[in-house]
Amino acid sequence: MIDLYYWTTPNGHKISLFLEEAGLPYRLHPINISKNEQFAPDYLKISPNNKIPAIVDPQPADGGPPLALFESGAILLYLAEKTGQFLPHDLRGRQEALQWLFWQMGGLGPMAGQNHHFNRFAPDKLPYAIKRYVDETARLYGVLDKRLADRAFVAGEQYSIADMAIYPWIVPHQWQEQDLADFPNIQRWFAAIQARPATVRAYALVEQVNPAAARK
Repeated sequence: MIDLYYWTTPNGHKISLFLEEAGLPYRLHPINISKNEQFAPDYLKISPNNKIPAIVDPQPADGGPPLALFESGAILLYLAEKTGQFLPHDLRGRQEALQWLFWQMGGLGPMAGQNHHFNRFAPDKLPYAIKRYVDETARLYGVLDKRLADRAFVAGEQYSIADMAIYPWIVPHQWQEQDLADFPNIQRWFAAIQARPATVRAYALVEQVNPAAARK
């Protein structure tokens, strides 16, 4: 059984999406980042970068001691390799999925995160910073929309870890000042993932773990 250290953020949702899709049993360990629980010494032994999510696999494939992992992209790749699911097995398909996973990790996530910060949380509203990150988020949405013009999912016709990484960062599109009607291919893709039973189950954890966020 996987131990998932989680909070109700886009990066946290990535891993619950995978676990629900794959049907892997897991134990949920909420790490309330608003209370700085990510800095607890015991948690830092698992996630030294004091971020969520993290996992511990008590039964890794090598038969060794429990394996702790942090960084959501690394966790998704590990779980895909562990289960043989949601990552194409052919060379080209695998690389398609991985490059879009890394696109999210290096581009969409950081830029949308800065968008959230300057738009929603910064004590001073800085027009230059807000415009910079809103515009860059829009550019990235445009890249994704073009990618989805001729395929069901980001890496092709099959749902993959690339989609699981990207989708949670599109969920708060209104925070990012993005209108999905401007990106019809994203809108279609988003609706398809939103309707998946595993997505519904994964997001139901918000009400369980962080009810205040569920009501926003």
